[in-house]
Amino acid sequence: MGHKKMKKILVIHGPNLNMLGRREPGIYGSVSLDDINKKIVAVASELGLGADIFQSNSEGAIVDAIQGKAYDLLIINPAAYTHTSIAIRDAIAAVGKPAIEVHISNIHAREEFRQRSFISGVATGQIAGLGIEGYLLAVRAAQKILSK
Repeated sequence: MGHKKMKKILVIHGPNLNMLGRREPGIYGSVSLDDINKKIVAVASELGLGADIFQSNSEGAIVDAIQGKAYDLLIINPAAYTHTSIAIRDAIAAVGKPAIEVHISNIHAREEFRQRSFISGVATGQIAGLGIEGYLLAVRAAQKILSK
């Protein structure tokens, strides 16, 4: 009797997201990254998904994680690298796996330089402006995408 392999998501948090809860709470809220990660794991588990979570302030470490970790779908909040990193964009394109871009704030309603995303062109979809709920919506979307 064969067992169906559990699908796995990789969640990557980019630079400065380790400061959530203390960093600009008016924009990013008061919930810590650890609390967000616990919610992500809980929702993923409810949906029958495994979740690997990674945070780095380093562009190269993020590229290495995209290329090197085992997963079926990527959920990424590239943070400031959204607007600057062709390397992260190229890594997402190179692995050829579905990716959901998440932003806590609405990047399209912020400063002009934050309104451009190098990631959105290679992402399956983007969730922005819904606070930490955006991560949980991305996990739910991941389950639907992976069950097709």
